[in-house]
Amino acid sequence: MKLSKCFLTSVFMFSLAGCSIFGGEEEVIQVSPSPIVSNQFTIHQLWRNSTAGNTRIYSLLGPASYDNVIYAASRSGEVKAVDLTTGNTLWNVDLSKSTLFSSKTALFSGGVSADENYVYVGSERAVVYALDRQNGKVVWEKSVKGEVLARPVSSDDKLVIHTANGILQGLNRETGDELWEVTFEVPALSLRGNSTPVIAHGAAIFGDDNGRVNAYYINDGQLIWQQRISQPTGSTEIAKLNDVDSTPVVEGNTVYSVGFNGYVAALDLSNGEVIWRKKIGSTHSFAVDKNRLYVVDQDDNIQSLSKTEGGVLWTQSSFTHRQLTDPVIYQDYVVFGDFEGYLYWLNAETGELVSKIEVSSSGIIAKPLVVDNKLIVQVKNGDIYAFTKNLSN
Repeated sequence: MKLSKCFLTSVFMFSLAGCSIFGGEEEVIQVSPSPIVSNQFTIHQLWRNSTAGNTRIYSLLGPASYDNVIYAASRSGEVKAVDLTTGNTLWNVDLSKSTLFSSKTALFSGGVSADENYVYVGSERAVVYALDRQNGKVVWEKSVKGEVLARPVSSDDKLVIHTANGILQGLNRETGDELWEVTFEVPALSLRGNSTPVIAHGAAIFGDDNGRVNAYYINDGQLIWQQRISQPTGSTEIAKLNDVDSTPVVEGNTVYSVGFNGYVAALDLSNGEVIWRKKIGSTHSFAVDKNRLYVVDQDDNIQSLSKTEGGVLWTQSSFTHRQLTDPVIYQDYVVFGDFEGYLYWLNAETGELVSKIEVSSSGIIAKPLVVDNKLIVQVKNGDIYAFTKNLSN
């Protein structure tokens, strides 16, 4: 059973004092109000485009970019190419199965990815699509072994798919034909989401729902190494969750990853051995600059860690339980959104909140995208925005 991360937070948000919807005593956890800030600079909206969003569904659908084009999808089945500079639509296709008598939405869920030839998107219906990047024409669509909650990832002639039921598949990028598969045991209860693999030196690096980071050869699906960074603890089912749903970061010979109810860990890429680890749990992917990691922890605190030994450099605790997005680095700032639709800028050196804007009351769940000094944001109602900050301020 995949338990929604958003639902987990909602349980706490709407618990009444002294009781819980599950029965028994439950501590009330307060959601911090959006912090007040005197903006130190102005954020300019360059353009807005839109897809058919769904504000009632927890979905991490977020945009991708390639060669100055933004690619975005909607849950219902729309896939769109948008010019990065102007925001104009270049092409738009609808992959829902609609007829005169019925409508079957595509249920896109895992986000979009793109390479020099194709745009890829996966669905909760266990289907992966490859579209021609120039015109949106469907090149192939293939049924895979489970829901696709992580972005498809291409490398050379392979496409790697990580499905919600614990299967990693290698497909032929040109045809969608399966080349190999690896099956992992999935706990009875896990968070809704999966780690998107990162390809490095011919290996797919990714987390699983059993607290491990894995490395597999993408040519044949053979195991290279596994390393546990999260261990089940506690007396409740939620306390025992130990998913590693974040997308790892690979730099040089080091892999950085983090697990729910676990650790932030730096691992040796060649063998998976732990270089250092820090007791911080999260489902979020990192933002990374030259010297630091930035992680949003399980309580929505933002922490800056040294990449060399994992020491905490600063902590920003003004956003408790605001259901933050994954953070990104924009110029010298850490940027992220929240469930009420605000975007925030923190000084990367100090953690000081220096600016915020309200983008959309529908809320932001998907990770923002930084492309060519532009910040691309897709909100829950499907609107896509491009923002920029003047280099001079």
